[in-house]
Amino acid sequence: MIDVVKRIFAVFIATALSVIGAGAIVGVNFWLSAAMAGIGGVATVLERLARAYVEDGKLTKNEINAAFNNVDTEAIVPDTPKAKK
Repeated sequence: MIDVVKRIFAVFIATALSVIGAGAIVGVNFWLSAAMAGIGGVATVLERLARAYVEDGKLTKNEINAAFNNVDTEAIVPDTPKAKK
């Protein structure tokens, strides 16, 4: 459960940071644009987890991983396997 909470926090940070520049360009407050994007990313993951739970009342590791699979990970950190492709 702690792992899921940490991953949800990471989704919030990743999605919030991805829109900071865009928000500044269109004149939206820095904190507001980051919060809106972060909440949107978290809501998407929570919806997927809820739908998987509703099916059988259980969440398997595969279902949890699937809920996080579509999170935007385009901001690649150097020296990671994805960056070396």
